[in-house]
Amino acid sequence: MNRAAVLGTGLIGTSVALALTEGGWTVTGWDPNPEHLAVAGSRRALLPARSPADAIEGVDLVVLAGPPQAIVAQLADLSTDALVTDVAGVKTPVVEAARHLPRFVGGHPMAGRESTGPGLATSSLFKGASWVLTIDRTSAAALSAVSEIVASLGATPIPMTAADHDADVALISHLPHVLASALVRKVAAHPEALELAAGGFRDLTRIALSEPSWWADVLVANRTEVASSLRDMATELAAWAVRIEQDDSPAVAAALQGAREVRRSLAPPVAAVIVVLDDRPGEVARVGHALAASQVDLRDLQLRHATHGGGGILTLSVRFEEEAALRQALISDGFRLGD
Repeated sequence: MNRAAVLGTGLIGTSVALALTEGGWTVTGWDPNPEHLAVAGSRRALLPARSPADAIEGVDLVVLAGPPQAIVAQLADLSTDALVTDVAGVKTPVVEAARHLPRFVGGHPMAGRESTGPGLATSSLFKGASWVLTIDRTSAAALSAVSEIVASLGATPIPMTAADHDADVALISHLPHVLASALVRKVAAHPEALELAAGGFRDLTRIALSEPSWWADVLVANRTEVASSLRDMATELAAWAVRIEQDDSPAVAAALQGAREVRRSLAPPVAAVIVVLDDRPGEVARVGHALAASQVDLRDLQLRHATHGGGGILTLSVRFEEEAALRQALISDGFRLGD
C-alpha cells in the first residue's frame, strides 16, 4: 500500500498526512474548510482534492480526521474496499457507523496540542504516543495492516474494544478537560484570586486552552461515560471535603500520598534541575548551550514564566546520573540554580 487519502486537514489530519508522505506514501486530501486544505497543500503534506470522492479514488487507505459527528456523517455515505480508519476521540458511535465497511479499524492517537490547525502540524506528533485501535467487527488482517501503519508513524498500537476505549478516555482525557474548564470558570468569578495564579494553577488548567467547539463535540459524543465519570468525581471530591472539614490530617495526608505514588509511577525516575531565568533576551539560548556542553539526555522541561515579567523558572529533567554534569555546565554559564 502506498496511496492514502486524508479527509480532514486540521492538526491531526495534516500531521498524519505529513508522516505518511515522509514515509513514501502518495497522499490526497480534502477538508470542508478550503483555507485548511490550502495550508496542508502548501506544506506539501498532501495533494488537495476537489471533493471527498475525488480524494479517495484509487487509494489503499482512507483516514477520517474530522470531529466525531463529522466522521459519523462521512461514514454513512462512504463506500470503498480500501482500508479505512479514523482518529476520533470517541469510538462507539464511529464503529457503529462503519458496520457496512469491509475493512474498517477505528483509531485514536493519544497525541495533540491545545492549539489546532494545519499550520501547527508535524510529522513527529505521534512519536512515542499510544494509538488505540478498535477490535470490534474487524478482521485480523485489517487490524494488522493498520497496526503496521501506526507503528511506522512512531506510535504504539493499543488494541481494545470501542466501549473500553470510551470508558477509559472519559477518565484520563475527557474528565480532566471538564475539571480544568470548571476550575477556570470558578476562579474567574474571583478576579483578585486570578491575579495570584501561579505555575500550579496554570499547569492544572493548561488544557482549558483547547479549541471549544471541537471539545464540545467530543464530550457530547461520549456523554454517557463522561457524565458517569463526573458524578463519580463529585463523590470523590465530597469525600475530600469530609476529611478536611473533620480536621482529619492523617486521612488527608494518606490520600495525598496515595495520589503522589500513582502520579510518580506515570513517568520514569528523573532528577529535576531548577534554573532561574533573568528577564532578558537569549536566556533560553544560553540554557541550550549548557545542555549541549553537558551532553545530557534531556527527558522533559517545564517553563514557568512570571505573569508580570521578572524572568521565570525553567525545570529540566534528566537521568539521575547526569544531574551533576548539567548542574556544573549551568553554573559555569553563570546561571543560578534553585533548590
